[in-house]
Amino acid sequence: MTKSILLVGVGGQGTILASKILTTGLMEAGYEVKMSEIHGMSQRGGSVSSQVRYGETVYSPVIETGSADMVVAFEKMEALRSLDFLKEGGTLVVNNEEIPSQSVVIGEEEYPDHVLEEIEKHVDKVKVVDASGMAREMGNEKVANIILLGTIIRAMGLEQIHWDDILTDNIKPRFLELNKKALQAGMGAVSAD
Repeated sequence: MTKSILLVGVGGQGTILASKILTTGLMEAGYEVKMSEIHGMSQRGGSVSSQVRYGETVYSPVIETGSADMVVAFEKMEALRSLDFLKEGGTLVVNNEEIPSQSVVIGEEEYPDHVLEEIEKHVDKVKVVDASGMAREMGNEKVANIILLGTIIRAMGLEQIHWDDILTDNIKPRFLELNKKALQAGMGAVSAD
């Protein structure tokens, strides 16, 4: 059975790094994995998404509309934009973070109110995580992506993979302990399905 996870965010949030670490762990656990990434204007403020599909046999890296087992949104509007990908009964994790798009910054548009309420009208399994706030409390906002990675690991039941080893191979030594703590915090922020 192939599982599909969509990670969506804004450029600079570490969406791609989180998906690469996830992919590495899944491959080391013996799954066949396909990953594709889409960079909008990913340098600053543009949409970024990464699709990770894994299982015994995976034919395509592309997640079709209505087929994602899990969507992890690093920013609230990106969650709203990605709802169509989530399958019936799928899990949505939303970082409670607002990052205004360029059109909002220059005054062409307004960031909508009540984004979370709108999401909750359409999705049964929504978990709002203040990953950015948790990361700031840990002293480095950049680990929000690893906190969100932890939510995937717990929600998808992937705790048996040696994530500490994978972090060791992918994170600079001076940030390693912080990232390990961030991963644990994310795993503690959601429950397994």
